Amino acid sequence: MNKIYKRLLRILSVFLSVILLYTPLLSCTPKEGETGVNMEKENDGINIGMSFDSFVIERWQRDRDVFVSTAKEMGAEVNVQNANGNIEEQKKQIQYFIEQNVDVIVIICIDADTLSEEVKKAKNAGIKVIAYDRIIRDADLDLYISFDNKTVGRQMGEALVGAGVGEGSNIVMIGGSLTDYNVPALEEGFTEVMDENKVTITDQTHCDGWRAEIASEYVYSNMDIISNADAIMCGNDNIASKVVAALSEQRLAGTIPVTGQDADLEACQRIVEGTQLMTVYKPVDELAKQAAECAIKLAKDEDIKTDRTMNNGSFDVPYISLTPIAVTVDNIDETIINSGFHTKEDVYLNVTE
Repeated sequence: MNKIYKRLLRILSVFLSVILLYTPLLSCTPKEGETGVNMEKENDGINIGMSFDSFVIERWQRDRDVFVSTAKEMGAEVNVQNANGNIEEQKKQIQYFIEQNVDVIVIICIDADTLSEEVKKAKNAGIKVIAYDRIIRDADLDLYISFDNKTVGRQMGEALVGAGVGEGSNIVMIGGSLTDYNVPALEEGFTEVMDENKVTITDQTHCDGWRAEIASEYVYSNMDIISNADAIMCGNDNIASKVVAALSEQRLAGTIPVTGQDADLEACQRIVEGTQLMTVYKPVDELAKQAAECAIKLAKDEDIKTDRTMNNGSFDVPYISLTPIAVTVDNIDETIINSGFHTKEDVYLNVTE
């Protein structure tokens, strides 16, 4: 009995020694396929909150997808919120991101003049803030990234001039929402070209909240002005879609040149069909990719290289500006199809050989 007892003690002693020997390894080394606590914090610790105005404008869905995929490839998580055009909802979303203690908040603002306090709260909480494609007024932003919107307006005007709109011509402007600070910048560039070529702007209206149906209502209610117009400047392709539809009912589609921006698929189709003169292609894939990269740099307290600033009323905000490209039937294959933005089959869907 004593021999059995001693043998059991010897086995137990060896077993305990083995456990003590490997305990440090077991406590510090994650299992295969798992991540330790410290590693998990390092790899997945960057959290970005992204608040969109809405997804009424077609391109925003593309911006979202590219931004999120780029950020994930770089090890960050993105919480995307849609304010559906409601500024109070957007304020709540920003407050939610602050409470969640995200590292960076990216805002596609609804109203440029109403979010400075929310940005201030975020900055006081140590959170970096990026204004994406739309500047936020009087806010201490860490970055503004967009396209040169004045150039967008000039490109619209130059396309019309190139199509024969010149001295003595009459233009109608149907712009976007004036709460979007890009709209005045775009219209400034467009008006400059009209003034340079002695073109008269006979009437001007705006689509609050970028609601395109306002544009069609305007056309129906002002056919006397529209029928005497030599061209119509539309603030984006969604507005242009409603304008062209209204013109079609009056058998005027294709006879009055119409401009737009964003290179929406339907706009590109209208260009090759001949009912829209031009659009402005803004490489949103590159914009979203750069914005995601910059968000992660800011989260890591790394410097962002830019030699430009944009004054938003109270602050000189670091500014990254991408170059837009005017698109007409002459270069749509090169700019839109060859870049992979839309396929040839989709663009020429309604065009017969």
